[in-house]
Amino acid sequence: MAQLSDDAFASGAPLLPIDEALALIRARVTPIAGGQEVPLVEAAGCILDAALTAPFAVPPFDKSAVDGYAVRHGDLARDGASRLPVSARLAAGAAAVAPIEPGTAVRIFTGAPMPAGADTVFRQEDVQVADGAVLLPAGLKAGANFAAGAPALPAGTRLDARAIAVHAAFGLTTARVRRPLRVALFSTGNEIIQPGLPLPPGAQYDSNRALLGALLAARGAVVSDLGILPDDRPKITEALAGAAGSHDLILTSGGVSTGEEDHVKAAVEALGRLNFWRLAIKPGRPVAMGAIRGAAFVGLPGNPVASFVTFVRFAGPLADHLAGAPMRTPRGIPVVADFRYGKKAGRREYVRATLVESEAGPVLRKFPREGAALLSSLTGTDGLVELSEETTDIAPGALVRFLPYALLM
Repeated sequence: MAQLSDDAFASGAPLLPIDEALALIRARVTPIAGGQEVPLVEAAGCILDAALTAPFAVPPFDKSAVDGYAVRHGDLARDGASRLPVSARLAAGAAAVAPIEPGTAVRIFTGAPMPAGADTVFRQEDVQVADGAVLLPAGLKAGANFAAGAPALPAGTRLDARAIAVHAAFGLTTARVRRPLRVALFSTGNEIIQPGLPLPPGAQYDSNRALLGALLAARGAVVSDLGILPDDRPKITEALAGAAGSHDLILTSGGVSTGEEDHVKAAVEALGRLNFWRLAIKPGRPVAMGAIRGAAFVGLPGNPVASFVTFVRFAGPLADHLAGAPMRTPRGIPVVADFRYGKKAGRREYVRATLVESEAGPVLRKFPREGAALLSSLTGTDGLVELSEETTDIAPGALVRFLPYALLM
């Protein structure tokens, strides 16, 4: 189970800045323990449990990094070009390689093993060849254009195609990874209906569980979809208590604000500890964080856009940390804004925007409508413009920080 210290998120501030919340997670939340061996073909998205130490150099021999001519650097003239006879030819895959003959060059191709004694490779486009000899220009340093080494991976690496290839290059067929993060996922609200059922007047289909479940699955979590909870405190309390014993993280959406029918906050406080319940962020101020009987708890807003924004900027990084991976907190890309926007100081705001081409280059165009319930503002844009707590006004032409959805998800 995830362990959170009792004072992990104690704060006298009415709204907790997002950077402070993330820093406290790093400092006070203990990642889950437990590792397992999985076949390499099933390891994509898993978290490396321990640093991968190379059993041998990869490649296990010195090889040429270019097509060219291998030489002993000591055979080159101190001043001016050198002319050496070509004594052998080596292609990639050569099994038996004789040592280089002193005072000669070896024709070599990319990936071919370096002959013993050779320590430098001239690129073929930099030399002249005539009458069985090669004319080599002066100035190349010893050791140029050949490579050897043993790449390794630190613990906590999320295994993607590159990391899996490193395992395969070492001849491995399995990877030692952390067990997956176990997440219980709920939606709340009497007005929320399961997709596929008839839609009564005044109701709406639940998109949040589908949204959050997909975001969690992309992070390698094992998600238990526990359905929709009604606005009923005893039922919410019972469901949260039942989920705590078998999950590392409980994630809910809706019911964490201050309305009379928002019962999640009270249920968490009855079962465990609520460390904070408001972030200085828009959209998505009502965000709750706590612990229930050893499981971490996060309550997100009910509006789908607010739920998305608070997941990718807070709940998702928390899930990364719990799983034993570095938090996914992208630095963003500086892009020129093509819109005017005003905001209050003291909170971080995220504006949905599309990257478009203009005569002056790429610019960001704000989605034309506001509202934290508009899923079209996510599907119709390319990412989020992040506006700092200190920012109060953005004018056309201003340089802003852009977070493409691909970096967030």
